[in-house]
Amino acid sequence: MAALAVFLTACADSADAPGPDALLNPTSSAEATTPTPSPNADIPALTTADAFLPRDLSQYNLDPSHVRTLIATGDVIPARHTDYVIRQMGNDFGYTVAATKDITSAADVTVINLEAPLIAGCPEEAGETFTFCGQPGFTSALNQAGVDVATLENNHIGNYGSEAIIETEGYLDAGGIKWADRSTPAIVDVRGLKFGFLAFNGVGFPVDRVGMAQQIEALRPQVDVLAVAFHWGMEYVGVPQPAPGIADDDPIEIAHAAIDAGADFIIGNHPHWIQGVEIYRGKWITYAHGNFIFDQEWSYETTVGVVGKYTFYDDTLVGVEFIPVHIENYAQPVPMVGQERQDTLDIMKKDTEDLASLLAARGG
Repeated sequence: MAALAVFLTACADSADAPGPDALLNPTSSAEATTPTPSPNADIPALTTADAFLPRDLSQYNLDPSHVRTLIATGDVIPARHTDYVIRQMGNDFGYTVAATKDITSAADVTVINLEAPLIAGCPEEAGETFTFCGQPGFTSALNQAGVDVATLENNHIGNYGSEAIIETEGYLDAGGIKWADRSTPAIVDVRGLKFGFLAFNGVGFPVDRVGMAQQIEALRPQVDVLAVAFHWGMEYVGVPQPAPGIADDDPIEIAHAAIDAGADFIIGNHPHWIQGVEIYRGKWITYAHGNFIFDQEWSYETTVGVVGKYTFYDDTLVGVEFIPVHIENYAQPVPMVGQERQDTLDIMKKDTEDLASLLAARGG
């Protein structure tokens, strides 16, 4: 079966997506409650370099009651050979998160991009296919991993049509997992600080920039931290760029536009490689976290991802740490150690430097 890995290729094919236009449909009209800032918040501004030599936040004598952590992962696709491995193990869905659940469940908020519908009767597919689905029981793995929010904007969530998306939303609801798309935000309250999430897909068709801005502006008054997840850009590259004819939007332009509209934090995925990071107008952008749960074992780079740990002091991002993982047996991400871990961080740092050079050449 391992020989099948050489046939597992890109997932850039476009598929049905949930609705053609962004609609203003916030899930909550509650007023945001802004916590009283702590007097011990004199922390230097975050830089991209801080992610690769993580700062020691203990030196700032922070009030723990004002600290919240958010974790974001790479693409989660419990389909194709990943699902085959799960079935071969007697539908042991927890196998996929066994090596990382202690990390992901320790955060106050954990968000993933779910890039396959979860449907009853999902056919077993171990070979080459670009029509993805996972089994409903996969929500148990998400629960074990402490997942609070699943974003549903990508080019494979609609592989089995709009009814399958609705079915997936139902399983997530039943599992206590909030979900977000282009017209439905998710809001998570962490000890009085509200984190809001929106998601947009730019693979297969352009992001509706006007609709995106309207959604961000509508959610902005309701939350303290507004995170926007994007599915975008060219696959298998370390610096974000468009993929002509597949993902025509420039991820850099879209990220900047989202922040200009009021977003605080950008979570990117789809390239299946880790990519460089950027700070724009004081707001953090991670363009791609790589893969997290997926079967692309046909190259080393596609078996690698990072778990992003983002630390907030009240509504200010003060710390970023990337935890590299390597996917084993088509299905299980395992934290890296030693030189492999450092090499992955060094690659991401180099991609960040290359991105900075590109931005400088473009004039910012």
